[in-house]
Amino acid sequence: MKNWPLWEIFIRSKQGLSHKHVGSLHASDEEMAIQNARDVYTRRQEGVSIWVVKSEFIVASDPGDKDALFDPANDKVYRHPTFYDVPDGVEHI
Repeated sequence: MKNWPLWEIFIRSKQGLSHKHVGSLHASDEEMAIQNARDVYTRRQEGVSIWVVKSEFIVASDPGDKDALFDPANDKVYRHPTFYDVPDGVEHI
């Protein structure tokens, strides 16, 4: 089991439209990762979909680069939702 890869687990709940990271676990392959994720993270039948991703394939930005990555968005005010009218009846954007 020590040699099994680490998998990141994402669950989509019945109430949500997106998958959320819920934790990690070790498994020998993707099928076992899904089965174990179901057993560990959806015990109350709250999930409708499970994603498993090997941790080695997750790539993250460096927190030290946050200014270069996120500050330029401030000069693009047209991207803010205040410029768009949301039609009546639209629930999820």
